[in-house]
Amino acid sequence: MKGIRKILVAVNGSLDSVREGIRLAEEEKTWLTVLKVLPPYEGDLNLTGVKNIRDVINADGKTLQDSLKKLAEEERTLIKTRLETGKIDQKIVEVAKEERCDLIIMGGQKVGFLKRLLGLNIVEKVISQAPCPVFVVGA
Repeated sequence: MKGIRKILVAVNGSLDSVREGIRLAEEEKTWLTVLKVLPPYEGDLNLTGVKNIRDVINADGKTLQDSLKKLAEEERTLIKTRLETGKIDQKIVEVAKEERCDLIIMGGQKVGFLKRLLGLNIVEKVISQAPCPVFVVGA
């Protein structure tokens, strides 16, 4: 895969795609950015008993950053991390353009008939909008 200067890894919980990104970044001697897109805060959640919904949503991102820091230390590599809020497929494409990435790596999803029918497959949406090739890890 010659000609790759920047790789964007979009994580959905599993670190498998990050490990693949690290391997490829080391092979190609490229920059690696890891992106986690958090869901936007929508609506009033006072009835749920959660005092600060932003803290709950951001906790997932903080946990991921801690895991990435540990993984980077184990692999002796540098990883740039970004936490963004918004619609997942749109944010991935937006960050790939902004960072001028040459490759996007994503974890695969098992998508049922109903999600496919309703157009809820994030990987397919990213592939159709991406400014660069998309490499899907696992499924």
